[in-house]
Amino acid sequence: VQLVESGGGSVQPGGSLRLSCVASGFTFSRYAMSWHRQAPGKERELVAAISSAGGSTNYADSVKGRFTISRDNAKITVYLQMNSLKPEDTAVYYCNARLAGMYDYWGQGTQVTVSS
Repeated sequence: VQLVESGGGSVQPGGSLRLSCVASGFTFSRYAMSWHRQAPGKERELVAAISSAGGSTNYADSVKGRFTISRDNAKITVYLQMNSLKPEDTAVYYCNARLAGMYDYWGQGTQVTVSS
């Protein structure tokens, strides 16, 4: 099982980034997917989640209206479009795959830094 994130980097406040997470080794279309982040000295927190078929999404209040999660089951990829980025969005972003509390997989993380 692998989840490989990409798309992180450094950006100025107000900028945008698009994270991608490519999955392998499991039946992607059966899993709910989510993005989490962890800033230095803080606990990991849920940023956004999407159901297995993509019909349902939810977001942390801090990113609502700025971030969009989506998935392409044919490409076994989940995305996180991040707009209007703020310095407080700086963190390592992790991709997660979960199947009904039975299986729980994590990627290695990608760094996002928002700074002027």
